Amino acid sequence: SKNIKIFDHKLVQHLDAETKNYWSGRTKLGRRRIDAFANGFYRTGLLGRFIATGHTLAHLLGGCPEKLVTARNFEEQKRIFEQELRPLLRKKIVRKILDRPSALFGLGIPPAQYEALAGGRAMHDVIEERLEQLACGFDLNENYFAWQAFNRGYAPDGQGPVPPYLEQKNFETLRANIDGARVLNVSLTAHLASQHNASLDRYVLLDAQDWMADADLTALWQEITRTARPGARVIFRTAGKETILPERVPERILAQWDYKAVSSKEFAAHDRSAIYGGFHIYVKGA
Repeated sequence: SKNIKIFDHKLVQHLDAETKNYWSGRTKLGRRRIDAFANGFYRTGLLGRFIATGHTLAHLLGGCPEKLVTARNFEEQKRIFEQELRPLLRKKIVRKILDRPSALFGLGIPPAQYEALAGGRAMHDVIEERLEQLACGFDLNENYFAWQAFNRGYAPDGQGPVPPYLEQKNFETLRANIDGARVLNVSLTAHLASQHNASLDRYVLLDAQDWMADADLTALWQEITRTARPGARVIFRTAGKETILPERVPERILAQWDYKAVSSKEFAAHDRSAIYGGFHIYVKGA
């Protein structure tokens, strides 16, 4: 494919030995690792295989998730969801599968996060609700998460939404600033421990806190609080709807932060991935 040719004839000569050997090396199946870019890199990871399995099961049961991306408006999105996906999600075999914690490992949901996601409800009900939000809650022209879930790839020829880092208009900005990016193979807590007091102002924690023990949460927030400037912001997601920090992180630490409850709920409602239950913003006080 074009991607492999670019690697072999243009990129490989600029790589360090370790990186070149890794991507040129072969997997247990005998293919070079770089070959994963030949037909869609997103299909090769755990999530990609999970989505592929879901599509296969849907087809076996008579559904066609791919039809969703042919919708021309919200009404068609809702109609296709009701025709192609809702009946599948109501089948007993599908519900039994979704109610098994191991079934969601492919979504990156470990046991500790499974209970928070369920929130005391049957998991099949939660998944149906979240999938409906993914399929019908946002315009497909703006939701690249839906394209990956229902089409197993973005729209061809750049005719649909993609993440900002893949948008052509942002390419020159990325290229001009690439030297400012660093990849650190270290825990965030350990990295923050090496930083100066009041030296940082933005923290993005994703959803990692969902499966952290209380002692680890406390250690992390001690370092965040120490290194944060006044007005610094922390954002993160949770499987459940509520913030997980009260009663798990000591009040002496949380008292230094202002939880933006209203803004958090507003941003959560705009989360196009539809997987998470909550989005949370904390702002450091003066």
